[in-house]
Amino acid sequence: MASKATRIVLSGYYGFNNSGDEAVLLSILTALERAGEEAGMAIEPVVLSGDPETTTRLYGVEAVHRMKPGALLGAIRSSDGLISGGGSLLQDATSSKTIPYYLGVLKLAQWFRKPTFIYSQGVGPVNRQSFYPYIRHVFYRAAYVSVRDRESAELLMRMGVGKDAIHVVPDPVMGLRLPSSGQPALDYGTGFDAAGRPYVGVSLRFWNQDRSDMDAIADMLLQLSRMRKVHLRFLPFHGASDEEASRYVMKKLEDKVSEVEGLCGGPSPAASEAGTVMSLCAPLEHPQSMLQEVSQCRVLVGMRLHSLIYAASQEVPLAGISYDPKIDQFLHRLQEEAIGTTAKLDAARAASHMCCLLDDVDGWREKHQKAITLLKQEAEQPAQQIVQWLRHKA
Repeated sequence: MASKATRIVLSGYYGFNNSGDEAVLLSILTALERAGEEAGMAIEPVVLSGDPETTTRLYGVEAVHRMKPGALLGAIRSSDGLISGGGSLLQDATSSKTIPYYLGVLKLAQWFRKPTFIYSQGVGPVNRQSFYPYIRHVFYRAAYVSVRDRESAELLMRMGVGKDAIHVVPDPVMGLRLPSSGQPALDYGTGFDAAGRPYVGVSLRFWNQDRSDMDAIADMLLQLSRMRKVHLRFLPFHGASDEEASRYVMKKLEDKVSEVEGLCGGPSPAASEAGTVMSLCAPLEHPQSMLQEVSQCRVLVGMRLHSLIYAASQEVPLAGISYDPKIDQFLHRLQEEAIGTTAKLDAARAASHMCCLLDDVDGWREKHQKAITLLKQEAEQPAQQIVQWLRHKA
């Protein structure tokens, strides 16, 4: 007779068409599945989602609505534990309601005497110190705590969470893999379009109200296009909002750079043989589809954290533009610095840096390969630790 599956509730920013957070979810699901197989355990995930139907369709797992109390309580009560994370869940920069929600879900599980696990979270910024005792209280009662960078660990320690209780691990998306079956990877093997232009991935988001950051990035890309003949491939990671940001910059470039259509890595029939061109990636629902897009880039410049993580996981040379400390924290794990921020970007210097990356792709890979391999291995640790904990308590 088969043993009963272990039901684990996953709480995070899932079901909102954000490629980065969807990649976090898929990475955790696949890591738990691998860890469960290694331990001889069947793991049955239940995802708290903003769009349960889409989550179930994309990943083949049970999902309930994260804002329906009855469904949420039912999922927790019938579970064997709850995972919170990953992503930047415990921060109050975007809303003062974010921290209470995620702490509330964790506390509910603890009230029902379910083990709780903090999975590779990015903690902070937490500007309201009134949240500190609540975070400390909930984390003290967690069975396992892992964060995705040293800065998050240091913030937790300032809140009073014990150093020995905190594990620093990479973002789970470092462990996300290209599909090995089903839809084939777009492996054209070069990182160049049909006319021989290198693909430069561009991931943008709106940040400054006056759009001064977008204007500076447009200037950087224009200067890059004068230095090198490239194919600027705009990659919207967060649905319509990132597509709008991409369109804003593309509009700034349209007098100097031709827009073409075509799949990254594939032929672009409208592309001329001369000059830089640009194209916009169509909306991609599944995170592995965006990972495939990034894998076809020769280099990538990004604002979105997970655009940089995707690039690193595929050994695509990357340049980050920082709008939040989490960007700098990830870059530091690769011994890199941002090429600029939303407050200050030297367009000429940043364009020159992109040229250097294009000129020495192999050198960049050789320099960072060891660190990237280690990050991929360490990204599996939270799932392994959680499964082992559950196995020993079974």
